[in-house]
Amino acid sequence: MDLSHTAVRDHAAFLERLRLVPDQPGVYLWKDAQGRLLYVGKSKRLRDRMRSYFGSPRSLNGKTRRLVSHIADFEIIVTQSELEALLLEMNLIKQHRPPYNILLKDDKTYPYIKVTVNEEWPRVFATRQVLNDGARYFGPYASAGSVYQALDILNRLFAFRPPYECKDDKFNRHRKQGKPCLYYQMRRCLGPCVPGLVTKEAYRQAIDAVCRFLEGKSDQIVRELRAQMEQAAEQLEFERAAYLRDRIQAIEKISERQQVLRTVDTDQDVIAFAREDGSAVVQVLFIRGGKLINAEPFTLQGTEGESDEALLASFITQFYQNAPTVPPSLLLAEHIEEPLIIASWLQQKSGHRVEITVPRRGEKRQLVEMAANNARQKLREIREQWLNSEQRAVAALSELRDLLELPALPRRIECYDVSNTQGQHSVASMVVFEHGEPRPAYYRRFKIKTVSGANDVASLREVISRRFRRAAEALGEQQLAVEEETSTGEASSTDQQALERWAELPDLLLVDGGQGQVAAAVAALQELGFDQIPVVGVAKGPDRNRFDLVRIGCEPIVLARDSKALALIQRIDEEAHRFAITYHRKLRSKAALRSPLEDIPGIGPKRKRALLKAFGSIEGIQRASIDEIAAVPGMTRKLAEELKNIL
Repeated sequence: MDLSHTAVRDHAAFLERLRLVPDQPGVYLWKDAQGRLLYVGKSKRLRDRMRSYFGSPRSLNGKTRRLVSHIADFEIIVTQSELEALLLEMNLIKQHRPPYNILLKDDKTYPYIKVTVNEEWPRVFATRQVLNDGARYFGPYASAGSVYQALDILNRLFAFRPPYECKDDKFNRHRKQGKPCLYYQMRRCLGPCVPGLVTKEAYRQAIDAVCRFLEGKSDQIVRELRAQMEQAAEQLEFERAAYLRDRIQAIEKISERQQVLRTVDTDQDVIAFAREDGSAVVQVLFIRGGKLINAEPFTLQGTEGESDEALLASFITQFYQNAPTVPPSLLLAEHIEEPLIIASWLQQKSGHRVEITVPRRGEKRQLVEMAANNARQKLREIREQWLNSEQRAVAALSELRDLLELPALPRRIECYDVSNTQGQHSVASMVVFEHGEPRPAYYRRFKIKTVSGANDVASLREVISRRFRRAAEALGEQQLAVEEETSTGEASSTDQQALERWAELPDLLLVDGGQGQVAAAVAALQELGFDQIPVVGVAKGPDRNRFDLVRIGCEPIVLARDSKALALIQRIDEEAHRFAITYHRKLRSKAALRSPLEDIPGIGPKRKRALLKAFGSIEGIQRASIDEIAAVPGMTRKLAEELKNIL
């Protein structure tokens, strides 16, 4: 075996450990020199599979060669069976999301439709968490837009509690008032908040109809509604009969578009994919009762160099790991790796037999082709969006490089802005753009600590000093970091990964302001030895209709209105302004809601609640006598006297 292309330091010790790996089923974890997890794999013969990575590099694809070049360590977990190895591999990939595994992009955040059948008056709404709470879940959907569109259609058809306009507090308020909201008048809600408008049985029927509709059982719903319509007509309730007729027509219209299979009345998912240059999109057609009830595209990352069989197998294991239901049949465009093991796992998860087939002819093959065509179309859209975005970014960065006479394209741009209200709650923001696109994970927020009053120049100098002091510490591999607020407002981490993020230096530093702000930033950088970083101010007109570039000792650069650099600078500057003012408003709102009682020694939460309950407000406490305050439960006369003196 050849370890010369790895990051292994002690080859002999590594080979000895590898020799002791058993030829049993299990999971292996490749790690780099820092102990970071690179890849999780499984095998029914661990030793043979792991040794295969260290043959001739020419026998490996590009992605695997890059993986091997970073391997410095490994761990193994032996299992009793291949199925256990599959389950363990899925859980480890979901937990750690290793960079060299095929990953379902944003698999933790795909939205579902949740029906709270376990509640007295069930709700139907979107969620991104599937819990074992007795509710029913439908999905996942590829985007929140798909869910909102489905919820709007369902609400118009079945008039359940509006998904977002009828929270429990509003529901209880209208129950006390005995009067429904406007949605009842619009026939978008059955009015369960007001006793007597709808019975629990009737409302449950509507919720049951929602679930059946999502399952593709619209024919059953139409039959029941038609019986209700005929009954209403016989009882001369013509308005209700007309309402039911309109609902039937709406459901039938949607059902016509859903009809797919004429020969097989079954539940199945059709899965096909399209891939190009490391990008891959998997299209899933959800067929229930012979009807296409939904079609969603899902993006995969890390597919470069992987076979079609591995790609599909990775998608199926990650997708159905979180899916609330698994149909009895999966129609695939290609065969997958270890189909028997995956089918066994799906059967274990769903409680019924799951058949995995690759149709080659007939109506089922046509469904697979339909899914493949949709996947190709989605992949084209994604690539066009990416190319258009990349082309715009390159053009803007090239123009910026030429205007500012930079040595190369500014790959990383940092922008700073200060926000305060008459010097109060002064904060600053740092936003980061890489290759012309925002990187929110690198954004930071700062509370101004050493500057009093509305002094944007001094505040900016403080913030840039603090940011690049962190950079100096990280570059010098120092582990102690100065306490700092991160984007969540909490103290930032001092671990190695956090320090490495501070160590990344910008190719261009933007500040919101003119010559004063630029001079302050330059002085802060020179003081810390980072004077090689170019600093540019973004000066705007009184109506924020201009974005001129300001440098020390140079005339301002006026950006033309059709300039691509202008569009990028404007986007970056406004993002920094948005990020700063959002944090400032948060602090200001928090201060506005703060009670003066919280600043008084000896007055804790319980005493504060008791005082406000007794007197209603701070003004009421001020009007009260010492004896009245001392009589409040938990208060003493001495504390009442101190409170009266302070207020």
